[in-house]
Amino acid sequence: DIAVVTASPLERAQETARPVAEMHGVPVGTDDDLIEAGNIFEGQTVGVGDGILKQPKLWRHLYNPFKPSWGEPYAEIAERMQRAVDRAREQARGREAFLVSHQSPIWIMRLGLENRRFVHDPRSRQCSLASITSLMYDDDHLSAIVYTEPCADLVARSSKGFGA
Repeated sequence: DIAVVTASPLERAQETARPVAEMHGVPVGTDDDLIEAGNIFEGQTVGVGDGILKQPKLWRHLYNPFKPSWGEPYAEIAERMQRAVDRAREQARGREAFLVSHQSPIWIMRLGLENRRFVHDPRSRQCSLASITSLMYDDDHLSAIVYTEPCADLVARSSKGFGA
């Protein structure tokens, strides 16, 4: 019963939202609060062994994992994501809203909703490619967070190469 489809302004999020919006006969809205977390490592490999850890000049940005020191503070990410959720819930009142965002902001918002610490190992995020994190509400009370990976088999096959 999707009444609202809203996405981050980034092209890949808009492309992901479009088929859902078309299926439900609603337009794709854009909300800047759903955008990827800003940080100085945009466009760089951050992984262990092949990324920024091999670049000592960038280490100065890694001194504070609580802020984080390399970009947008976690608390601000959680707050703006919650604003986007609240707006969508108001627009869809009594129906469902479908929001498309990015891994880091979704995970940070979830940690906040679950009253967990924001500091985490990005490899342990429960938020993979094409996953769905559903926020279930009873009136204005968050009653459940449900995580699903409807494309998990496709993601696993794609990581093994074509034809796997």
